[in-house]
Amino acid sequence: MVPLLQKPLLLGGLGLTAGVWLLGSVDPHIMGWGGSAVWGAVALGSGLWWLNRKRRVDRPLLPFTPVDRATVEKALAGVEAQISYLSTELNADLPETAALILRLRQQVAELATEIERTTIRMALVGGRSVGKTTLTQLLSGGESPTIQSAATHEAEPESYKATSAIKEAENADLVLFLTTGDMTDSEFQTLKQLLRQNHRILLLFNKQDQHLTADRPVILQQIRDRMTGLLATEDVMAIAAQPVPVKVRQHQADGTFTEHFEQPAPDIGVLQQRLQQVLANESQQLILATVKRQAQALSVKVQTELNQARRQRALPILEQYQWIAAGAAFANPVPSLDLLATATINAQLVVDLGAIYQQKFSLDQAKTVMANLASQMVKLGLVEMATQAIAPLLKSHALTYVAGGTLQGISAAYLTRIAGLSLVEYFEEQSFSAGSEAPFQIDGLVQKLKAVFDANQRSDFLQLLVKQSVSRLSPGSTVPAIISHAA
Repeated sequence: MVPLLQKPLLLGGLGLTAGVWLLGSVDPHIMGWGGSAVWGAVALGSGLWWLNRKRRVDRPLLPFTPVDRATVEKALAGVEAQISYLSTELNADLPETAALILRLRQQVAELATEIERTTIRMALVGGRSVGKTTLTQLLSGGESPTIQSAATHEAEPESYKATSAIKEAENADLVLFLTTGDMTDSEFQTLKQLLRQNHRILLLFNKQDQHLTADRPVILQQIRDRMTGLLATEDVMAIAAQPVPVKVRQHQADGTFTEHFEQPAPDIGVLQQRLQQVLANESQQLILATVKRQAQALSVKVQTELNQARRQRALPILEQYQWIAAGAAFANPVPSLDLLATATINAQLVVDLGAIYQQKFSLDQAKTVMANLASQMVKLGLVEMATQAIAPLLKSHALTYVAGGTLQGISAAYLTRIAGLSLVEYFEEQSFSAGSEAPFQIDGLVQKLKAVFDANQRSDFLQLLVKQSVSRLSPGSTVPAIISHAA
């Protein structure tokens, strides 16, 4: 184990804490500005870095974008590289690790063969009772053998489920999205989500015959207007897969008449014509777009495995820093500087966790992150809430002679753990967007901070933390040294 002295940031921070305390013993007024002076220096030293970090811009919603073969092959190569990186982070000697890597590589190989596929997969999605089953039967019985239809079962919940529609369309090359009137907001949101995944969509206003003749073109135009810029006009059409039976009156020569119902022929000619055009001109693009989506989905799967492996490495490090922070806050003779000492330790934690998640931080940058995070903890009332939750749990312990230091130490351990878990979850989420190239966002980290704090307010968790802390902070116990974890 490497001694504590091999961490210059931690040594310098704690040395600064002691220095300010010594100055305070000469002139107590110095203590009033000691902490603020240090944080002011941190802000001046790294504020420009913080301001220069780019904010992520949400990707604008775009219509279907054609994909070429080179792009797909690049995506598959990227997944293969991820798998290779995963194999280096896992224990390759374990049978389950070898099996996982083999399975993932087989999936990449299968996707590579998908590029040569000629059969088009088509999915029909929409809410309940919009005519998916009927239209599926009509299209399956058509003359185009390249279409495989997959429709949602009619026994779906009353409320429209966006997630089920997304799942149904996951491996489809072409999506037929059915509605029976002007689109509801849930339908529109689902369709936008499909577009974000770069699905090729034909939007069908089905059961138009159930509306008044004069209303039909108005409704169709409303749908087209809503989809302006997202779908071409010719990709939004009105059909009637199963028109309502029509009553027919047949007059006889003797003046009497009979009535019966006749089933009109399906009115899907405009759809069939558009399908022929799309399949003739875009089949290869549709297949390539699907393979790219599948490669992206596999990339997420690999990244999830990688994050799990990294979390297993990160948590022991986080726990070690947690107890280092507890010991520093417990032993510090100047309560007003506890936050300074803890924040200094936490800055090194940012560096070490960042190294695990391939996020490089300089020491000054790490200080800025923790300064902002500490400020947010105070603003959100997390420090006060933590103290109020921990203090009652100490009453059952006999360490009354160091109750103040013990409370501060446990609070420091708790807040350090919250900060570390927030960073871990933020890094994991960030890895799915743009990996190590994604800009750091304090707003995103603060949102994680709130969620992690809420999830770790359980009484059983706090009771265990208090029990462990009292044991570690008892006379004769030792605080673990920080080892060098950065890659």
